[in-house]
Amino acid sequence: QLWMGAHPRGDAVIRDNRIPQKTLGQWIADNPACLGAKVKDAFQGRLPFLFKVLSVNTALSIQAHPNKELAAKLHAQFPEHYPDANHKPEMAIALTPFEGLCGFRPVGEIVSFRQNGPELRALIGEVAAEQLERSGSDDPRGVSAALRVCFTRLMKSEKKFFVDQLNMLVKRISQEAAEGKDTSGSNGDLLLRLHSQYPGDIGCFTIYFLNLVRLEPGEAMFLGANEPHAYLQGDCVECMACSDNTVRAGLTPKFIDVLTLCEMLNYTPAPSSSKIFPATQSQLDPSVYLYDPPVPDFAIMRIEIPPSIKLYLVSAVDSASILLVIQGTAVGTSTAAASEMTLRRGSVLFISANESISLHLSSPDGMLL
Repeated sequence: QLWMGAHPRGDAVIRDNRIPQKTLGQWIADNPACLGAKVKDAFQGRLPFLFKVLSVNTALSIQAHPNKELAAKLHAQFPEHYPDANHKPEMAIALTPFEGLCGFRPVGEIVSFRQNGPELRALIGEVAAEQLERSGSDDPRGVSAALRVCFTRLMKSEKKFFVDQLNMLVKRISQEAAEGKDTSGSNGDLLLRLHSQYPGDIGCFTIYFLNLVRLEPGEAMFLGANEPHAYLQGDCVECMACSDNTVRAGLTPKFIDVLTLCEMLNYTPAPSSSKIFPATQSQLDPSVYLYDPPVPDFAIMRIEIPPSIKLYLVSAVDSASILLVIQGTAVGTSTAAASEMTLRRGSVLFISANESISLHLSSPDGMLL
């Protein structure tokens, strides 16, 4: 992962050696007006977001991020596991075809996986499963309560018991696949892939509870507080509140806190299509697509400059921003910068509030920023 921002665990280094401050965090502390008036006051003089690029080859852990209240509580109780007190809503925008687990599936899908899988049935138990099947769609609170019981039972299964069930499941699916049978009723391909990455891990069973979301480049997922998720494969740009607070429960060698996770999760089922967050094309500039999630900490713009445009103005906004070049080359000029900046794939610029940048494009195929 590439971190861009001023989080203490990954403060960005300033490349211009004429500037006395060596990191972005130090520079912002000395020049707080760069944040813009509204952000400076609302976020106590700190950059409110952390920007990342993730390249996911092996699945990342089943996790959720606490809301502000829980984040502060966890940090106070267990600072070694929860290193900061901030919430961490986040958004991922695909750069390549991208796969992740996100939010609870519609109950009908979970029930159907359970009917196709004796191993899942054994782990959830009959009583909890019947409660879930009976909790009709007309009673959302009943559905959430039943989902919580089933998921918690699964996640708190005794290690030896769930490893035996997982081994039986993997063996059964592998045989079916070898015989050329369709294993989609058991989500077979994904199960075998996750099990090869994390053998004997309880997280392998979460694919029967959580939506599998596939994003094409430019499509996004937004993860609010307490939304269970795991990134499985692909490259993405990610933006989040400036926090590193994560509660994990599987597909990881890191610290696991199943109890906290099962307590905090949002148990509202929804179809996978509802997890794709829409971008809106700007009325003023057709090159700009805005992803504006329901949190004050951040928003993201995707700027696609077509090959026909050779001079482009990155408009000023009233808060500080970070610009990342995904493709294309240009020379950038700005009233704030002492000299021209050569921009190419991977270049990262910090832009103060109310500053604009002129780009003189030199690539034949436009730019993506």
